[in-house]
Amino acid sequence: MYNMDFVDPTMTTYTLLRQTWTVVSKIAETKLAKVGLTPEKAAVLWACRDYPGILTPAEISRLVAREAQSIAGLLNRMEKEGLVKRVPKRKGRPYTEIRLTSRGEELCDPGIEVFKGLVQGLTSDMSPEEREKFHDILNKLRLKVLDQLHIEPEDQVKGLPAEKPIMLKW
Repeated sequence: MYNMDFVDPTMTTYTLLRQTWTVVSKIAETKLAKVGLTPEKAAVLWACRDYPGILTPAEISRLVAREAQSIAGLLNRMEKEGLVKRVPKRKGRPYTEIRLTSRGEELCDPGIEVFKGLVQGLTSDMSPEEREKFHDILNKLRLKVLDQLHIEPEDQVKGLPAEKPIMLKW
């Protein structure tokens, strides 16, 4: 791979970010394929397992930063594969709920182990201070992009107190 040091430092930043994400995504896809998942399916299964409230397609869309129609198609495929099930709207619940099936539960843990290994491998050389600085930089960039797309960032997961971090079974 080429040295991505451009005259314009903003182009260097963009290229490094883009190439890093592309390569990390390819690694995740390859490793997850071995356990029968895609990164998107693994993210939905993880959300279904650990979400602290009632999980709707709209909330999945927000959690995984995908368009609602993309999530609808993904959920259709996952339902056909027996990974999730939809609980239709009913009295007192004006929305469709998404739940994990037993087959989805079986695939969730191996998918999380893949993510865990990937993330730990990528960040193993970073000190806690470097990770914190990296989080700050990425969060600043994320907020700027959300602003440009006119998307309000969610301050917290619905049903979770604001002062509590999002707890995933890791």
